[in-house]
Amino acid sequence: MTRHASGLAMSLVQSVDWPAVAPPTIAALTGLAVLVADLFLPERRKPLLGWAAIAGLALAALSLLPLLDGDRSTFCLTTGAHACSYTADTFALVIQFLVLGGALLTALLSFSALEDLKLPAGEFWFLLLSSAAGAALLPASRDLATLVIALEVASLPAFALVGLRRGDRLSSEAALKFFLSSVTATAVMLLGVSFVYAATGSLHLSRIAAALTHVDPRLDTLAQAGVVLTLVGFAFKTAAVPFHFWVPDTYVGAPVPVAAYLSVVGKAVGFSGLILVTVLAFPAYGDVWGPAVAVLAALTMTAGNVAALRQRPERAFSAVRLLAWSSVAQAGYLLVPIAAAGSAGSARDASRAIGSTVAYALMYAAVNLGAFAVAALVARTSPANRLTDYRGLYAARPAAALALGFFLLCLAGLPPGVIGLFAKVTVFSAAVDAGLGWLAVVMALNVVVALFYYLQWTAVLFRAPAPAAGTGPAPAARPAAVPLTAAIGLTAVLGIVLSGAPQLVLRFASGTLL
Repeated sequence: MTRHASGLAMSLVQSVDWPAVAPPTIAALTGLAVLVADLFLPERRKPLLGWAAIAGLALAALSLLPLLDGDRSTFCLTTGAHACSYTADTFALVIQFLVLGGALLTALLSFSALEDLKLPAGEFWFLLLSSAAGAALLPASRDLATLVIALEVASLPAFALVGLRRGDRLSSEAALKFFLSSVTATAVMLLGVSFVYAATGSLHLSRIAAALTHVDPRLDTLAQAGVVLTLVGFAFKTAAVPFHFWVPDTYVGAPVPVAAYLSVVGKAVGFSGLILVTVLAFPAYGDVWGPAVAVLAALTMTAGNVAALRQRPERAFSAVRLLAWSSVAQAGYLLVPIAAAGSAGSARDASRAIGSTVAYALMYAAVNLGAFAVAALVARTSPANRLTDYRGLYAARPAAALALGFFLLCLAGLPPGVIGLFAKVTVFSAAVDAGLGWLAVVMALNVVVALFYYLQWTAVLFRAPAPAAGTGPAPAARPAAVPLTAAIGLTAVLGIVLSGAPQLVLRFASGTLL
């Protein structure tokens, strides 16, 4: 009896593949180390915490290299069908690279913000690393419980980052709005997860997919409701219409580096979760979520572009608001290949469509972080960050103006931003191949509409400085911090390299799932 019990206990013990879980683990451990070190470091040595955070994120990104030799899984069931809670496959590695790279660039942006806004360094770096750890965990999650936990680990520190400017009314309102809307979306998603579990009897994505192919007819309505409600939570994280209303106020109230982080890493978290539940867990219900995602894509890109067109250049924080609405529109483009995956006739076609989303996300991450980096630079001399503050930027800071112009042209999909054009054509092709001609037409119209505000902002950069004092950017009154300059330079170089060889992105992202 004792031997039998011992054997049963051993069969339930799971071995942990530590190299596979290294990326999120290193980020989390670095965050804890920074938090403890903050207790003992004097104020004049607080900048060391930032460099420690950068080193931890770089080490977490480097830990992806040993995982490139093949898929690795851990935390697997020891009885019954093979199912694992964590899988380091190509999809997970690409998104983890995006997340950790985005967090690293955000860290470089944040040095000057911590100094200018007097933010508490220890809390800031701990929250950033904690959120990055959750964001890196999510794309490798292969059961709904781990997905939800990773989503909340990525989100909860982000609420605090948005409201970290103590005593600032805009920051507090932004954090409260972000928190309340996110909690509501999470509650709806958890209700959907419970419905799915009730209908299938499992939380593992692979077993859910198998169970939904022959679900009890009496539970079919419950399963469909669970699928729809589960998607709502991820639709909020992706800022899809009508779950986008938190975006502009949150971006304006947050420090600029935090807004940059939410626009890239926060969006990557939402899209990776949405891809996992739709393509891996709910392929049998593609006729339910495919059309729904297509409608969401059309509404999101249209609402984002129309709102961006309405921004008044002289309004306070109009530059950040424009980037916020632009990110909503870009979310619509990112949703198009996911909708195409719902209409795909085979797993191979679905994988190719998802590769288009991942390729677009990589392009968007590089150039959008670059645009926010220049916005952070201008905010040092023009805290209101109006679009009119960028007039004559070329005369004051030629390199920054050229970089921002390049980033805006990439987002618009115009040369020399070839990578932006390439990404949009890839997404457009995914819609056409899936038979979603109407969605391709809507996307084409929105791309034309977006050209107006991207080109309008680009033109402002090269106009002569305004004659009235204080309306243009201060001419190098405050030299750019070295980390901030490095962030602008890195994103510009990355955008130029990808524009020179855009096929590298698609090769890197293609075949990332299934």
